[in-house]
Amino acid sequence: MIRTCAAILGLLALAGCAADKPPPEQPAFYLDMAHGGAKLDPAVAASMISGYRANNGLGPVTVDPELMQVAETQSMAMAKRNKMDHDVAGKLPKRLAAAGYPATLAVENIGAGYHTLAEAFSGWRDSPPHRANMLKNGVTKLGIAASYAPDTKYKVFWTLVLASTDQR
Repeated sequence: MIRTCAAILGLLALAGCAADKPPPEQPAFYLDMAHGGAKLDPAVAASMISGYRANNGLGPVTVDPELMQVAETQSMAMAKRNKMDHDVAGKLPKRLAAAGYPATLAVENIGAGYHTLAEAFSGWRDSPPHRANMLKNGVTKLGIAASYAPDTKYKVFWTLVLASTDQR
């Protein structure tokens, strides 16, 4: 009887310790962007895309604050108008010039309806023109944004801008 009580108390103590341990954190690429306050981690996006590029024999991309703003402006414009369209905030070269960004090479992917970075990445990877943009030879910088618009058809609007300022 004493052994049984000791065993039960030991198990309860272990269970109490397990309850104090926080649950494992969800990977950032699975964070649901379809709610207010969700923040996209651009470093995770750069890592995912750089890994994909490396698997295809290409160099990495790094997060560029100016491209982040260009992507954010585009995503917010699409969300505001409830429309997925590359030109909703103006053509990419014009948007880059307006931001004072000296791109020598630039491409853009947009998307809507993907709730996570993993979904957006997979959608772009599985689309030949979007895949070609992510695998564009010569790009070295990235800006990415996801804008949440709860009263729209798609809920989340995505923009990925890849560019280079290197002279060719």
